[in-house]
Amino acid sequence: MLTKWGTAVVAVAASSALMAPPSDTNVPDAPGAGPSLTNAPQLPKPPPLGARGQLGLLQPPSGASANVAVKVERDGSLSITEQVTVPGGQHLVRRIPLKVPAGEEQDRVYGIRDVSVEGAGKAEPNGEQLVATFDGGTSTLKYKVDGAVADVNGAEQVRWQVASGWDGELSRVSASFSAPTRETPTVDCFAGPLGSDRQCSLAETDHSGVVRIEQDKLAPGERVDLAVQLPAGTVPANARFEQIASVGGAFALTTLAGLGFGALALFLILGALAVWLLRRRDRGALAAGTGPVDVLMREGDRVSFASPDGVLPGQVGTVVDETVDVVDVSGTVVDLAVRNYLWIAEVRGAGTVDWQIARRNAPDEHLAAFEREIYTALLPEGTDSVLLSELRGRGTVDLRVAGEAMYADVVRKGWFSRRPDKGKSKLTWAGIGLIALGLVATVVLTFTAGHALLGVAVALAGIATLLGAAWVPPRTTRGRRLVGQVRGLLEYLHTVKVADIPLGDREMVFSRSLPYAIVLGDTEHWLRTFEGLDPSADGSAGLYWFGGLEGDRDLRRFAAHLPSFLSALDGLLAESGHLRSLRPEPVPA
Repeated sequence: MLTKWGTAVVAVAASSALMAPPSDTNVPDAPGAGPSLTNAPQLPKPPPLGARGQLGLLQPPSGASANVAVKVERDGSLSITEQVTVPGGQHLVRRIPLKVPAGEEQDRVYGIRDVSVEGAGKAEPNGEQLVATFDGGTSTLKYKVDGAVADVNGAEQVRWQVASGWDGELSRVSASFSAPTRETPTVDCFAGPLGSDRQCSLAETDHSGVVRIEQDKLAPGERVDLAVQLPAGTVPANARFEQIASVGGAFALTTLAGLGFGALALFLILGALAVWLLRRRDRGALAAGTGPVDVLMREGDRVSFASPDGVLPGQVGTVVDETVDVVDVSGTVVDLAVRNYLWIAEVRGAGTVDWQIARRNAPDEHLAAFEREIYTALLPEGTDSVLLSELRGRGTVDLRVAGEAMYADVVRKGWFSRRPDKGKSKLTWAGIGLIALGLVATVVLTFTAGHALLGVAVALAGIATLLGAAWVPPRTTRGRRLVGQVRGLLEYLHTVKVADIPLGDREMVFSRSLPYAIVLGDTEHWLRTFEGLDPSADGSAGLYWFGGLEGDRDLRRFAAHLPSFLSALDGLLAESGHLRSLRPEPVPA
């Protein structure tokens, strides 16, 4: 039988064995406060355990103190009781944070409920924190916490700041922690400013498995952070983490952002395919043609000329090559003469040849805007007649307004969706709108919900649309159909048989078709086809719109003189520098 003295020795030895720190081989590494979801970011790994020793050896508190009891419930929530003692005449406030940094790009979010206060104090949660105030005396604050349990490295970690957000110094913080497990938990305790790894004054697990903490002199704003590791499956994990709304975090490649860029890639592929098909169809419009075009309208025994889709000579060249050229203006001048608005005549002097353009009828509502501008550029108000040499002597002929009007006219006719030289289409404006929307969305998402890459994807789609708009042919379906009909018009110019045209209509058909032959580069062939035409067969002396050859019974001299007039007019118009002066090559039928 042991003696009384022997019994005491055994008791002390047993107590010392229980209170001694575990050996390094039995203590697993303490995990960080990681998330409860697989592959979610984890908090940094805590440093080794703090100083350990026998409880109750610290000096009694001399000022305000807090004694905190933390109990892990079986549903994973924490039941917390804080007994706060404040010396008489003092007032302390504690702001318990409900969102704690858990790395560079995320916060750990806690929930607090069932808050109650007994004694000289009160508490009020406001979503971001729980604000508790304590006056002199002893008060008891009770509440429950959700979100403190996280799955970390095959185990569970319970993490909570048992003391934090105090606006005054605490001389002593005591805490206890219990959980529904028979295994001895591993504990880490940190004290000091947020993020510091300073260890608590005392952190120990007693023989019953209850963790006990003591910390002396906690300065205002400092915290006591408790991290306890439990076996996996002890209680349900409920930790929640939120991404920090920072510029870097907002531009993280999330699943939603990935879907946005996937949609962008599909949009780019489909858009590139659409542009390629449109350009291919546009290039093949003139080459393919639409077959023969009947431009000779027959009514009884009379024949007249009618252009396809009502296109004018000056518009034909623009529709085909998307550019207003000098030859388009020259063809328009001849067409105005054919339509009895102008009169052209050769004027011979002493060894010189000049050309006269005279007013026959004033421009009226039957002329297109660009035709009126060309008429006015040659014969301003008050001028009834002018020589090409006089126009050259005045300086260049200003054709800028005429060119602008011609571009606008082909759009108004529906042959182009935009001006073929520099106009903005609906697709261009759509691209600009998408860019603006993407930039605004990027800024808003950066500072609100995140996923800012969605805005970037929209802006990139806008840039692609803007660039693609420049590659999309401006010619519309109607314009492509007209280009195909121009092939038929060329075939008519090459295959028409003079004998098939009634004698009284030949001069009119020849004259109305001539401006189109000029614009399409088929002047020489057309003149050769009708060189035997007797212009007086209709009872008039010579061509009604061209003077100086009134006595001729055929068009052979006219066929030699007209190219000279066109060359002189082209040269004068080209000096303006406003239009391209390239004369088209004859297009084979």
